[in-house]
Amino acid sequence: MRFGVVQHDIVWEDREANYSRLAPQVARAAAAGAELVLLSETFSTGFSMTPGIGEPEDGPSASFLRAQAAEHGVWVAGTCPEIAPGAELPYNSFVLAGPDGTVHRYRKLHPFTHGGEAERYRAGDGPVTVTIGGLRVTPFVCYDLRFADVFWAAAQDTDVYLVTANWPSARRHHWTTLLRARAIENQAYVVACNRVGTGGDGLHHAGDSRVVDPMGEVLAAAAGGETLVLADVEAAEVTATRERFAFLADRRG
Repeated sequence: MRFGVVQHDIVWEDREANYSRLAPQVARAAAAGAELVLLSETFSTGFSMTPGIGEPEDGPSASFLRAQAAEHGVWVAGTCPEIAPGAELPYNSFVLAGPDGTVHRYRKLHPFTHGGEAERYRAGDGPVTVTIGGLRVTPFVCYDLRFADVFWAAAQDTDVYLVTANWPSARRHHWTTLLRARAIENQAYVVACNRVGTGGDGLHHAGDSRVVDPMGEVLAAAAGGETLVLADVEAAEVTATRERFAFLADRRG
């Protein structure tokens, strides 16, 4: 299965501008053979803590993802601030939209307290794994990457971790190191998208989107600037790696 990672800038708190900018980039990824196209965390608003930034579930951002998936016959994913029925604060919601109208959601488990997210967003309940094209796919969001235990908990049922982020360039070596670590320790692929550009909060983002294989080798990577990263991923490679080096069976606790 081919994954397309759209490394992109974000127009701060302007959904329509971001939909207009991202639609041709999704089209480009689909034309290049991508069967799943990954956008950044908070792709439609930026990582905003502004009160009222939330939207209803299946609101404009999820509708954009669903429309793109249907138009191009691919899966399209990214996160947006979604308010569940009856709630006041939004979740940082990873929306995975399929070409047949199917929608799966993972809600960011670890709000980023250092950046004020814990005051403005609700925490999710746990990992979600979806089977797509014979691959078991588990999404996580940005700060989740620092918590190895949740990746471990999902490892036995995961071939590919999707990680989408607004990770600042000041800690870019943490991002690249942790992506490889999560792949190596869980013997699974990591497909990661980070934004570029400077947000309305003044933070700069260097991108460094990449695809890492189950042995920790980087299959494809981007530096700064808007670009498309493509890589082919196979469930058989995960199985073969885990059979060749049966490390997961030795875990305790």
